[in-house]
Amino acid sequence: MLRKLIAFSLFLTTTLASPAAAQAFDLTSATVSEGGMLTNTHVFEGFGCEGENESPQLSWSDAPKGTKSFAINVYDPDAPTGSGWWHWNVVNLPASTNAIAQNASGNDGLPGEALEIRNDYGAVGFGGACPPPGEVHRYVFTVYALGTERLELPDNPSNALVGFMIRANMLDSASITAVYHR
Repeated sequence: MLRKLIAFSLFLTTTLASPAAAQAFDLTSATVSEGGMLTNTHVFEGFGCEGENESPQLSWSDAPKGTKSFAINVYDPDAPTGSGWWHWNVVNLPASTNAIAQNASGNDGLPGEALEIRNDYGAVGFGGACPPPGEVHRYVFTVYALGTERLELPDNPSNALVGFMIRANMLDSASITAVYHR
């Protein structure tokens, strides 16, 4: 009996210590990198900043089983607001989507019935980096795999509500955090 318990214990230890067969949900980009400095391409035009205000190219792979749509957001947790700064929120990207091109926005650059939410600059679409002078800020680019085909949102929802709805329907997420200062 003791031999069977030892054998079973070894089996469990080996099985549980083995790497999982499934790949992790992954986000990559040709234009932003983990820990890298954002270029002028992704800097806001206005508020004292002079950039091209283009969203980055993003690609993702190995979405979890059951993914029915995706959402993307870009968030600056270092903004001096007490609640951070939402630079971009896109929801209702079809499950067949696995990438967006640089400067994707609106009907021309986003697939299906994707919906862009008003950012904290007050405009719909991507709003680039623009921290106060002398400060280094982090910009977290995140793609979310969602278990619903679309988020039902009211007209002109707040970014806080969108974030709540994304997380309430999230299966998994993957992020890249870049930095910028001026």
